Amino acid sequence: MAGKFFGAVATGAAMFAAWALPVHAQSFVETHTNPDIPTLTEKVGHAPGTRITSPSEMLDYLSALAQAAPDRAKLVHYATSWEGRPLHYLVLTAPENMARIDAIKADLANVAAGRAGNGDALPVTWLAYGVHGNEVTSTDAALMMAYHLLASEGDARVDQIMRESVVIIDPSQNPDGRARFVHNFRAALGLVPFGDRQAAEHDEPWPSGRFNHYLFDLNRDWFTLSQPETRGKVAAIREWSPVVVKDIHEMDGDDTYFFSPAADPVNPNLTPAQIRLYELIGRNNAAWFDRIGEPYFTREVYDLFYPGYGDTWNAHQGAIGSTYEQGSPRGLVWERRDGTELTYAAGVRNHFVASLSTAEAVAQNADRFMSDYAAYRSENANGAAGRGSYVIDLGKRRWNAEVLGRRLAAQGITVLRRDGAATVCGKNYPNGYLAVPRAQPAARLVRSLLDANTPLPREFVIEQERRRSEDLPHELYDVTSWSVGMMSGTEVALCGSAVGGAPLSAISPITPVAEGSGDFGVAVPWTDSGQARLVALALREGISGRATDEAFSKGSRTFPRGTVVFSNAANGADKMARLAELASEIGAHTVSLQSSWVDDGPNFGSSAFVTLEIPKVAMAWDDGVSPLSAGALRYVLEQRLGVPVTPIRTARLIGADLSEYDVLLIPDGAPAGVLGSSGASNVREFAHEGGVVIAIGDSLDMLASGDNPMLAVKREAALGLKPGEDEDDGPLAEAQEITSEAEYRKAIQDENALPDMLPGALVNTVADRENFLSAGYDDGAIVNATGSRIFTPLDRADGVNVLRFAAADDLVASGYVWDENRRQMAFKPYLMAQRNGDGLVIGFAHDPSTRAYLDGLDLLLANAVIVAPARVR
Repeated sequence: MAGKFFGAVATGAAMFAAWALPVHAQSFVETHTNPDIPTLTEKVGHAPGTRITSPSEMLDYLSALAQAAPDRAKLVHYATSWEGRPLHYLVLTAPENMARIDAIKADLANVAAGRAGNGDALPVTWLAYGVHGNEVTSTDAALMMAYHLLASEGDARVDQIMRESVVIIDPSQNPDGRARFVHNFRAALGLVPFGDRQAAEHDEPWPSGRFNHYLFDLNRDWFTLSQPETRGKVAAIREWSPVVVKDIHEMDGDDTYFFSPAADPVNPNLTPAQIRLYELIGRNNAAWFDRIGEPYFTREVYDLFYPGYGDTWNAHQGAIGSTYEQGSPRGLVWERRDGTELTYAAGVRNHFVASLSTAEAVAQNADRFMSDYAAYRSENANGAAGRGSYVIDLGKRRWNAEVLGRRLAAQGITVLRRDGAATVCGKNYPNGYLAVPRAQPAARLVRSLLDANTPLPREFVIEQERRRSEDLPHELYDVTSWSVGMMSGTEVALCGSAVGGAPLSAISPITPVAEGSGDFGVAVPWTDSGQARLVALALREGISGRATDEAFSKGSRTFPRGTVVFSNAANGADKMARLAELASEIGAHTVSLQSSWVDDGPNFGSSAFVTLEIPKVAMAWDDGVSPLSAGALRYVLEQRLGVPVTPIRTARLIGADLSEYDVLLIPDGAPAGVLGSSGASNVREFAHEGGVVIAIGDSLDMLASGDNPMLAVKREAALGLKPGEDEDDGPLAEAQEITSEAEYRKAIQDENALPDMLPGALVNTVADRENFLSAGYDDGAIVNATGSRIFTPLDRADGVNVLRFAAADDLVASGYVWDENRRQMAFKPYLMAQRNGDGLVIGFAHDPSTRAYLDGLDLLLANAVIVAPARVR
């Protein structure tokens, strides 16, 4: 078997045939090797490229390498996945460098801080593999890269790499996803592997191995830091300050190989010096790929705009961050549409070659990479990216603002904190503020994350609008806006001068705010995610609380809609003491109440108050729903708010007994095809009997269909189009004269076309303040809008448009929205609710939990999941 796959590598590239090795060989480049360095075959039992190495096998082999060459290799544990798998990186350098590795790290930290002098610093090349667990060739390439650098003898190239630089290999950024893929692949494998893309070994079951345990795309999590794999990785990268970071992926199996330079658009915060180094590395990669006869492409598809990617986030830190993409065999062999076969070994080889050529480029230009990185960091520290400070108000969404500050600090960003009342640039901050200086080494990351908008390059926008005018797809790869202050629901202002405060640590606990005194009870104002978490955890421990859908006042203090009151009479001293402990652990805001008397608004015995219970929540899970939507919803509810979620496979929902549940979540997707009419009837019956159904995005189509829809809305066609009829109008069409290009374009339009796809933008909404689902959002909310879904508003006889999009001129908060979408979205619903029998159906036109980076919308989810069952009960 091994001989067969290595033969496929050789025949796939004529120039590589001279490099082809005997079947016992362990490197894809001919070299003399040290027999004291163990091979993959010796330790794991298979030769490179002949079997997909599992995470446990990978760790066994890396441990053996580190033990065999402790003077040149060090294995470091940096994180643990949700499922308990360890994540490691391997440090590789020459013995004389490893002997002084702590001094090298210290000098790198000095450089990263923007201080003068490189000292003993060496450039670090960080090679990261397998962030998507089913992009499998990358991890085996990592193992071959490690073996080659340690085992090669008399190889001038390897000697230079090890002498002039430090290479760090992160072999599997997503071991949970890889383990899922390997398990499914091996379970489907028979006597021989098949290249037929229809074969079970290539047809991954839901949710596939791409995602981690919580079904996150870890290559979108770099500034959100929601997942333990990302948090550990970012901390490790900050510890080493690499000058180059390569994130090594797979793409469609019919594609060839991609490396930088990247496609447009490029984030405007990247510098010309960085762009030049991208080309330097790209040219060296190209020379190697020419040598082995392997086709590749550059400057297409994969851009450098969104700073949540591994490449762009690191580029904002001053590194040359790149994505490398290999056509994926998704197994051991893949039949391409052009009639050729792509083998696993070929993919491993290509990633190995790209890794080696990248490390070579850095080592050959070590001084340049080091000096450019040092200049980037020091110039930023001295104001090259701007001066002044971003000021985050601790008086709005306090807990979210505090978490945001710590999340920024965890990325190496200087954040200052001021307690108590202060005035900055003419604005009063009664509750204090967080300040983020612009003049700091990570300034360009600061700007990208905290600027209200990062503009697309004008030439790129013009080209996209031209393409759209000719009915061509746009070339945006991801979202166009990500202003983190907006997404957290906080207020961020830019002050032109320096702003003082004490440095904020990423790991410092959030200080609770406990106000008032008295024995009646405790009020939890409904103001931020921390408050919702406190309520959820209290309810889980049996502490009884009542929530109001109207504001009330006591003395000079007004408590907003949604406030939850926990009374001593209903709970007793022990439970109230536990409530105080929870508030302290979370850093929540509580107000002790002397009595039940209010000066304005409803009393606690009013019907405006309802008693809350921790809801039993079920979620549609498996085929028919998006793994990303299901995972993010479950993560936000469980990990951020503290509400357990029971996943039920969609096919099971057809006949499932849902009577014990209060809420059924249907993530974004197309569940109707799996549920069918029987499943849809079961969902309808659940709502009719008093359940709360919450549907997201495209799943609303199922609830909005039929003669008696559960949600009386319709999806709109593109602006200016009237959907065509299904009936046959006969063999002849009405004659028409076409006299212009514009008329021709109109004549060939798809009359059933949906609005053009939005890559993603932050937009404003307006709240219906009379509905409990908008509690916490009297001034509306900034939400993320993607895709093509626009729904008609609910008729007031049918339900409530709880949040609607703002008027066209006020719609866009950040990012780029096609003009016709902007005009069509105006006044259309984002969040809608309709009674069904004794229950309630709630629809979100766009996912409020996307990527877990919209924490400013957590109260919307809490209203729907925690409060709604009490309101319909």
